[in-house]
Amino acid sequence: MQPYDERQDRDCRRNSITAKRAQWLTLPAALALVVAACATPPAAPAQPQVPAATAPPAAAEATQPPAAPQPSGKFTYWGGLIFSDVANQMLVDKITEWGKARGIEVDVVMINQNETQQKVSAAVEAGTMPDALDMGTGLMQLLAKNGQLEPLDDVFKQIGEAHGGWLESAAKSVDPARYGGSVWGIPFGLSGNLINRRHDLLSAKGFNEAPKTWEELGQMAEAVNDPPKVYGMGFALSNVGDGNLTVTMLQTWGGRIADDQGKNCTIDSPETRTFMEWITGLYKKGLFPPGVTTWDGAGDNQAYQAGQAAFIANPGSVYLNLRDNDPELLAATRFSGLPAGPKLQLQPYGPNVRAIPVTSRYKDLAKDLLMYLADDEFMKEYYANAIYGPVLNSQVDFPVFKASPIHVGLLDVAKNGTPPAFPDVDNPAYAEFNANFLIPKMIQRVVVDNVSIEDAIKETQAACQAIYDKYK
Repeated sequence: MQPYDERQDRDCRRNSITAKRAQWLTLPAALALVVAACATPPAAPAQPQVPAATAPPAAAEATQPPAAPQPSGKFTYWGGLIFSDVANQMLVDKITEWGKARGIEVDVVMINQNETQQKVSAAVEAGTMPDALDMGTGLMQLLAKNGQLEPLDDVFKQIGEAHGGWLESAAKSVDPARYGGSVWGIPFGLSGNLINRRHDLLSAKGFNEAPKTWEELGQMAEAVNDPPKVYGMGFALSNVGDGNLTVTMLQTWGGRIADDQGKNCTIDSPETRTFMEWITGLYKKGLFPPGVTTWDGAGDNQAYQAGQAAFIANPGSVYLNLRDNDPELLAATRFSGLPAGPKLQLQPYGPNVRAIPVTSRYKDLAKDLLMYLADDEFMKEYYANAIYGPVLNSQVDFPVFKASPIHVGLLDVAKNGTPPAFPDVDNPAYAEFNANFLIPKMIQRVVVDNVSIEDAIKETQAACQAIYDKYK
């Protein structure tokens, strides 16, 4: 058997999925495409005359269609696919139910959230955006800045008033003062990574409590590392959203992506060097599973569920899978917040929003749908099967946020977590920086390509500054 060559594996895997994920593999170009294509939005089709909803539909009224005649043609919705078949199907069914009530045929397409960026990029260029869709606030920023999203201030206000108000974290995530004077997306769930750890393995080594710092987590991971059976560090170092946990890690070391004005990159710093020495040192000790630099969005989930990782960070999908399919591993698992670094402790929340493109043929109907989906009875069941914390005050007392250990943690993130990007400035440049996965790539340059830490930092500094210069 040939020895494992991670560089070769990374290249082979990239080549083998080129046809399937070509845009993902050229994400910098895809992002450029978003910005370039967004500069001159395609002309929107004529807007059908459908009365705007004036209030979120009450449960008793949810099946009553508007009085006006309905336009012809399908209403297309792109939902964010998560690792819960039940939650995914619930969303499809609810939107289908809404379509029947409103007298319009719907087409719900569920898209892996790690692939939303390139799907949108291609759709903007081709003029084939859906009528409404799910996204994160990073993509929301990029699209809103270039005039691609419909303002939703009226919907945001009506939903808030009908549900006891928005949680502060949700309101801040779409604050018009930060994003050009309007609300561009309606929050429907706050994501937040929690540490999942193998308590059975750790307690056998004398570690009974959650790690308080990342350095302590590394020490604990090394103590239980037993390759190829178990690897201590199940954290993605690849070009997917999970890989950007390394950005948070860097920030807890005191590293920054840019200065306080959000204008100039500050990757090249002593704090970045110290962080890079820590994480690449653990990699070279064999604490990360082989192939971790090429994982897709499910890589860490699969490693933990297969019993091959002692630590991962996950917003809740692993818990749901263990709850339903592996009670033995669930009993051996404990959950806790993200550890502190030498300088900071961060627990970022990631807002997920529903937005309406300016090219939507059915803007008023789309607004009505967003209010329909905020129904408390639906969201109560949806949250119980999904991986999100609440966004509205009416949701805080849902049973799942008291009964499920992972959802208790997500509620805490929603109430007490740190805003996206903090301590950096959450602006379009920061969003594009993360969408290009520059911190995971910096780590890959060292552990796969054998570039020095110094050179990898300088390369990343230059690539980062090139992005920020576009927004000056």
